[in-house]
Amino acid sequence: MVPAMEKVRNQKVVLKDYINGFPKESDLLLESSGTVDLKLPQGSNGVLVKNLYLSCDPCMLCQMGKTQSRYFQSYTPGSPIIGYGRVARVVDSANSNFKEGELVWAGVAEWEEYSIITAPETLFKIQNTDVPLSYYAGILGLTGLTAYVGFYELCAPKKGEYVFVSAASGAVGQLVGQFAKQSGCYVVGSAGTKEKIELLKNKFGFDEAFNYKEEKDLDATLQRYFPNGIDIYFDNVGGKMLEAAIFNMNLNGRIACSGMVSQYSLEQGDGVRNLLCLVTKRLRMQGFITGDHFDLYPKYIEMVIPLIQQGKICYVEDIVEGLESAPAALMRLFSGRNVGKQVVVVARA
Repeated sequence: MVPAMEKVRNQKVVLKDYINGFPKESDLLLESSGTVDLKLPQGSNGVLVKNLYLSCDPCMLCQMGKTQSRYFQSYTPGSPIIGYGRVARVVDSANSNFKEGELVWAGVAEWEEYSIITAPETLFKIQNTDVPLSYYAGILGLTGLTAYVGFYELCAPKKGEYVFVSAASGAVGQLVGQFAKQSGCYVVGSAGTKEKIELLKNKFGFDEAFNYKEEKDLDATLQRYFPNGIDIYFDNVGGKMLEAAIFNMNLNGRIACSGMVSQYSLEQGDGVRNLLCLVTKRLRMQGFITGDHFDLYPKYIEMVIPLIQQGKICYVEDIVEGLESAPAALMRLFSGRNVGKQVVVVARA
């Protein structure tokens, strides 16, 4: 049991100041001056958790600049930055739905050792503990639900269809490719290194993969890999890759826009040509925010847990130890040096 009102140091990763363009590790600081009470005050309805695993996410780059968007709110310099996945243990609870010692996950997470959750409805209890706990910051959290919603709900795959996945070795892309194979589709992925191409073909079971950095003409590249056209494109990068994919889509093709990492550091995003194809080819292109689809989480878990347990889904994580390693881990993600889902271990369970 935790003694009443015991205070402990609460390390946090904070943004030093707003950035322009691409971030550097030095833009983030590890702050160790703050403390937290390990007993919630009377009258609270919150939940105090100790964070165990934190997710690194490409969209975090959008929040480091001062420019506001309708969805991504800029970080406040000097305050903990926010990611999109946490695994935690309940330290104290003033909410009857959660008990001390329980394991939980959440889709939004401050980068700090301890957090007080003032909206407990955003927490999910971890029921399956026979899989790695870190999975709840990835395949069993927002990352997995993103792949599921975009591929199954938006794209409605049919056996024999041709599927293209960009940023295919990343946390979401690796799952989409495997879901496509589970659905009987032909799938090709793009990535940025030889190592990642080998991973796609030899570990994740993609039929083909290519290094986009070695391709001078993306239209020609996609025509080479998809001589019969693309039925489904799962877009994680936007920009020129999206433009080329639209041009190579088949009649009644579907495009799920999950993210646009190639655009996050640009003041003025790339324009996309070939949009007339949306009309002439009767294409459906839809962006989505995973947080709008939490109602599908039980359905997703019912599908994916058996696949994990039976070894039919492979999931690769790139794990670093310690909150002090978090800034460098995030920069690995933005520079493409990570392989798989980038996760920070704050503390072991």
